[in-house]
Amino acid sequence: MTSQAPGLWPPSGPEVVFLLLGAVAVGSALLVVTTRQLVHAALWLVVCFGALAGGYLVLTAEFVAWVQVLIYVGAVVVLLLFGIMLTRAPIGPSAGLDSGNRWAAALVAVATAAVLVTVIVTGFRTAYAPLQPGRGAAEPLGASVFRTWVLPFEALSVLLLAALIGAIVLSRTDIRGRE
Repeated sequence: MTSQAPGLWPPSGPEVVFLLLGAVAVGSALLVVTTRQLVHAALWLVVCFGALAGGYLVLTAEFVAWVQVLIYVGAVVVLLLFGIMLTRAPIGPSAGLDSGNRWAAALVAVATAAVLVTVIVTGFRTAYAPLQPGRGAAEPLGASVFRTWVLPFEALSVLLLAALIGAIVLSRTDIRGRE
């Protein structure tokens, strides 16, 4: 990182696209937690993850963007929808999803966001990192994943498999031994 920023105004094309994708991600994340329909929340989560993947593409991290699409959009959201269908969760509007603490939750969320933005802006006020193609390519990330992070990666896959099997076992009523 260098300390000299080329100029903050006018923003460049990638900066404008990044800000628009960030706005889409924040807006869809808000819709995830405020909608009263569980399936719609899962679909807004797809939009949020897609915007994050677009942000990774703008930051020249192509491999991370495609992993975001394949793992989160392709697997986690499908697993979430699969779990909703297996547990027979209500599909339509659900009044039981609102705990009545909406204003307290909003206050805590705004306070937390204010603290995070203040810390990040204060810490990185003069930092500037020029975008260099190739840093998010598959080769350096693959070397890191398969050398340093193999065990946590495999442990996470076993955990997700156990969660899927647990959801199936809990939702099935025709399994022997249950009363």
